[in-house]
Amino acid sequence: MKKLEADFKHRKLFVRLFGPDVYAVGGFVRDRLRGLPSEEVDILVQGHPLEEIVEKLKQHGKVDLVGKSFGVIKFTVDGHTYDVALPRRDEPIQPAGSPQRGHKDFIIQADPYLPLEKDLERRDFRCNSLALRLSDWSLIDPFSGYEDIKNKIVRMTNPRAFPDDPLRVIRAARFASVLEFTIDTEIYLAAREVDLTGLSVERVNEELFKILLLSRRPSRGLQEMLKLNVLKQLFPELYRCSLSIQDAIFHPEKDEQGHHTVWAHTILTVDQAKALAEIQGLEPPKKLALLLAALYHDVGKPNTANWEYKKNRLVITNNGHDLLSEKLAKKAFNRQKIFSWNGYNLRVMVPLLIRHHHRASEIWQNRKVVTRKAFNRLAAGVKGEIELLLLLDAADRAGRKKKLATGLDRQALWLFKKFEELKVNRETIKPLIMGRDLIKLGVEPGPEMGKILKKLYQWQLDNLFDNRAEGLKLARKLIEEKKK
Repeated sequence: MKKLEADFKHRKLFVRLFGPDVYAVGGFVRDRLRGLPSEEVDILVQGHPLEEIVEKLKQHGKVDLVGKSFGVIKFTVDGHTYDVALPRRDEPIQPAGSPQRGHKDFIIQADPYLPLEKDLERRDFRCNSLALRLSDWSLIDPFSGYEDIKNKIVRMTNPRAFPDDPLRVIRAARFASVLEFTIDTEIYLAAREVDLTGLSVERVNEELFKILLLSRRPSRGLQEMLKLNVLKQLFPELYRCSLSIQDAIFHPEKDEQGHHTVWAHTILTVDQAKALAEIQGLEPPKKLALLLAALYHDVGKPNTANWEYKKNRLVITNNGHDLLSEKLAKKAFNRQKIFSWNGYNLRVMVPLLIRHHHRASEIWQNRKVVTRKAFNRLAAGVKGEIELLLLLDAADRAGRKKKLATGLDRQALWLFKKFEELKVNRETIKPLIMGRDLIKLGVEPGPEMGKILKKLYQWQLDNLFDNRAEGLKLARKLIEEKKK
């Protein structure tokens, strides 16, 4: 039997409490076999009733019985929380293939005396169906998960039970992407018959966000979502991008079959956005906003594609795709219930980034004549998120090649420098004149006040004034003119 010495802070405590009956399971074992550190440890205790486990753990830390019916305990000791579970089996409430089958349509039966192999058998993939006995480092591997890890392949643990949980289809894409494994052909065949429409949007979003944030190249998982029929069932706006071609000269990038599709460009853009986000050190919420903007930035292209004859050849154009992409992204976010994530308003910011994603390049193309007004208006259009917009613009340009960006290109560097030189930033675009100022000038709250404030803010962005005193002068003049 293979041994794996994979220690962690409280291993000796668990061994002292449960002897040879306690195991680390799942991702911790998989990652340690891959030679990677892992702080998250899921614990399984066999042969001990739930009440006994609770009593023993209570003497050493905080116990929260989150799933008594299916034998799961949150155990917190020294500020670290472990999931401690009994062996269990999952029995589907509905037969596989039932319409709109959900991720939680199971009767979960905990059984402290269930053979360990039976618990491992219910897990999704062989690379996750592993256990490590904490008392002697013995690796329990009844499904050859270690071989799959060495061969970097995702295979079903139990092909008969795989369709029982539709979420496994998306998890296959996520594991392939994050672990950089290939997917076994049998999973593609099984996925054809799985209806994903009953899955909760929250679980789907969670898997998508992990693909975007945890993959070195998110394109790997996104392409698997296409191959596994996930895009067609759950992300129709993205699926249509895979069926829409682009101009082969302006967009030389191709998909796996050699087609110059919008999708081929999209997933490369997401990869480049991820590389640039890492280089810039973006915090996770803003990184996710950038990646989602990259993912949806061209979803309007399929519906705006036209052939035009110019420059002595037929060219595919997509006029107005940025505005339509914004509209379709909002629709998709409403359907997926994507609002805020870790305090950052994705629902507001991602569509704004998409709407303006060509504006930065327009400034660059007119850099010899462009004025501060254009920079002000662009910054205001994205609520001061200049960095995210310029990174999206740079990723869009870099999304024509597979080699990941190692830094900002000439255009991005110039734009960042120009915003800094002109002192255009989140603070400088804040309105200088507020409603309370107009009230003091005799304007009643209401639609007319709103019109005046909007006009004054446009004047501010157009550099007609840059301080409050000058703004108030113009406000008085505007109010007097409206009285005439």
